[in-house]
Amino acid sequence: MAGEVLKAQSHRIELYCPVNATICNGTSCLLPPDNFNAILNTVLSTVITIMLALIMFSMGCTVEIQKFWGHIKHPWGILVGFLCQFGIMPLIGFILSLAFNIHPVQAVVVLITGCCPGGTGSNILAYWVDGDMDLSISMTTCSTLLAMGMMPLCLFIYTKKWVDSSSIIIPYDSIGISLVALVVPVAVGIFVNHKWPKIAKVILKIGSIAGAILIVLIATVGGILYKGSWLIATELWIIGTLFPAAGFSFGFILARVAGLPWYRCRTVALETGLQNTQLCTTIVQISFSPAELSLMFAFPLIYSIFQMVFAVIFLGGYQAYKRLCGKPQKTASEDDMIDLKPQSPQSEVNGGLQLDEKQNSIIVYYNAKS
Repeated sequence: MAGEVLKAQSHRIELYCPVNATICNGTSCLLPPDNFNAILNTVLSTVITIMLALIMFSMGCTVEIQKFWGHIKHPWGILVGFLCQFGIMPLIGFILSLAFNIHPVQAVVVLITGCCPGGTGSNILAYWVDGDMDLSISMTTCSTLLAMGMMPLCLFIYTKKWVDSSSIIIPYDSIGISLVALVVPVAVGIFVNHKWPKIAKVILKIGSIAGAILIVLIATVGGILYKGSWLIATELWIIGTLFPAAGFSFGFILARVAGLPWYRCRTVALETGLQNTQLCTTIVQISFSPAELSLMFAFPLIYSIFQMVFAVIFLGGYQAYKRLCGKPQKTASEDDMIDLKPQSPQSEVNGGLQLDEKQNSIIVYYNAKS
């Protein structure tokens, strides 16, 4: 009889306790910590990093060495992008934080987002809006490199109202890894385009489609993986919506005021609005306590989602314009003409420009006075 009771109790214990329970007394069980999210995050980060490297390799297949070097030698477009990235964006973040009177640590995460360099998503989308890929990649590379000095400077200027900027840790190793992950695949892509241009075109078509899929995947996975962080102040949702929209708008306007052609204005706009929010997430994780993280951790995710939403709207509007008005042609700007030299000894006589379609090049001709 006693044996049957023990057997029944043992059976109840088996019913109440999960298989992976470490300690079980029949009424409560001690389970091992659920590290599913941590494992999933590691796996996805690895997969996404590899995919992103391959996509940046394909984007490098659009770059021509001469044009890329031309942007480095005559960096007017890069300077405009620099002003947008580290001048306009931190200022917009500061103004929005003051306007909505948000919590100090929330203001800090808004500013960190605004001080981050451009993300690689801008390179993928620049391709889809017929932007200047040489300028896009050179801007992303330069902004990531300059972020090592500009991020501490901008945070020192703008965060003094809320916190001591020395308490914010800049992960220089993460910035360095981002730079290497960008430069190496792009450099290989440039080499492939130089040596085997036909193969480069095939790689580019595959990579551009994969890039669009990757952008959607990152936004979806981020939303699911960190779904517990979405309960935050309404003000942060509003700022997360306005901030990227303002970045796109001011980037485009400033580029146009600076005299850049339309296709480069689209490039600068995307580079300005699309921030490296992964870097922002890394900074807040290593700089703030768990209690502070609960107030601020979701903002980079919100910004990521809305920057993609506005980028897709931007892309959709441009594609609709192309269908209605025809595909816009890139026109030679003053930047493109800098290296042209006179072709005749009559170069001192005033003249004009003419497009020779047979040779597909710009010929400078001069009308000598009789």
